Amino acid sequence: MRILLFLAMSATLFADPLPLTLRSRSKADGAIAEKAQTWDTKKTAIIVCDMWDDHWCRSASRRVTELAGPMNEMLKAARAKGIFIIHAPSSVTDFYKGTPQRKLAQAAPFAKTPVALATAPRWGTMWCWTDPKHEEVLPVDDTDMGCSCTDKKCEIRSAWKRQHPLIELMEGDALTDDGQETWNLLTTRKIDNVILCGVHLNMCVLGRPFAIRQQVYLGKNVAFIRDLTDSMYNPERPPGVDHFTGHDLIIAHVEKHWCPSFTSDAITGTKPFRFKEDMRPAK
Repeated sequence: MRILLFLAMSATLFADPLPLTLRSRSKADGAIAEKAQTWDTKKTAIIVCDMWDDHWCRSASRRVTELAGPMNEMLKAARAKGIFIIHAPSSVTDFYKGTPQRKLAQAAPFAKTPVALATAPRWGTMWCWTDPKHEEVLPVDDTDMGCSCTDKKCEIRSAWKRQHPLIELMEGDALTDDGQETWNLLTTRKIDNVILCGVHLNMCVLGRPFAIRQQVYLGKNVAFIRDLTDSMYNPERPPGVDHFTGHDLIIAHVEKHWCPSFTSDAITGTKPFRFKEDMRPAK
């Protein structure tokens, strides 16, 4: 135990800065702009959004499983750099009752938020809805909930029980799906920079009480790891493009209206992740 604590303290005390190339888009015409920044890893957290063990949509579940391994490797590299990890598997935190990660989130001292947290309930947590004062409508039609299975559309059901088992919970990580607990954790650690990854970008990664919209409202420096996200989009719905092109449109929407993105190689030093089913020519 003492050795583990020493290693955790060492990672924090001797953490290297994190150089990032942050990609955003102009609200006027969508033009891409890239900006080099260096973030202090001791003041940076990664929030893993809704990487569940299963999903009501078979294709979504398949992609999450494919994504989970590379995401876990990214989290290992992030911990080694001194970045704080918050696991946020919405609506299944009771699975982790009594774990050190859940206790850590619950024990963080209360901190008053600079603005009110979201209070509208949706899908087991509070929700930050689409903000017409802040963003345009989403560029894809996800009103059918976005099942991309081609043989038979899936029935919406409660399919998940825990976070995906390929994603490890390590000592020093926290686990919560609550906006106030997340704010308490960030405030206690004097964290200014918040990085989001996980699923699904057009839904939970934007709307959950710990996610992009809420963190922007709270004044954090926010970014997301675009290659470690996915979206719920059915190519049979407008604009009628393939699933991954639809996801790219959502990435562009978030970069334009909410926060910049970067790719996981900034943390891992390896190649960015790419879904096997994405058969488009590599850019």
